[in-house]
Amino acid sequence: MHHIINDMFLLPLPVLEKILRPILVYVFLVLLLRVFGKRELAQLNPFDLVVLLSLANTVQNAIIGDDNSLTGGFIGAVSLVVTNYLVVRFLFRHRRLDQILEGQPTVLIEDGKLRKDKLAKELITVHELQTVCRRQGFDGIHEVETCVLEPGGAFAMKRKVPSDDEKKHAELVSGLESILDRLRRLEEKMAR
Repeated sequence: MHHIINDMFLLPLPVLEKILRPILVYVFLVLLLRVFGKRELAQLNPFDLVVLLSLANTVQNAIIGDDNSLTGGFIGAVSLVVTNYLVVRFLFRHRRLDQILEGQPTVLIEDGKLRKDKLAKELITVHELQTVCRRQGFDGIHEVETCVLEPGGAFAMKRKVPSDDEKKHAELVSGLESILDRLRRLEEKMAR
């Protein structure tokens, strides 16, 4: 029993190493996701989700080293959370640096037109974008005026105003009113 308790709480590695490892992994992952990450963060398909889950598993040993103790895990977790808090707080005060680190948004649909060059740059297929549109309550890409892929992987979309359906409806109503107006004039002519 005493051996189990020792294994759970006794640290085989120095505490400073337990603090530094998560910080270094954090910096590495932030840079990695900055270079490759908009698509993975957007999780457009199951492969992107697998990459994120595998990343967590892959760096696990790098974060805690050869240590299965609770204390080591707690120190690693606290180091990660504190590092993230400090980075986010620092970047909040330094907007320009935040923009450099985070990257720029990518406009995928502009003025209702698909930007295929931007889709290719972000490795997003038209089918994947169509799926994203449906998830956000659109019937499809044809209803979207603007679509921006934010650096954090979120899609910001703006609906066409008026929508294609609303335009068709207005044209139909206008056509019917024109026909009714012609019928009235014809009835007036015949009544004379």
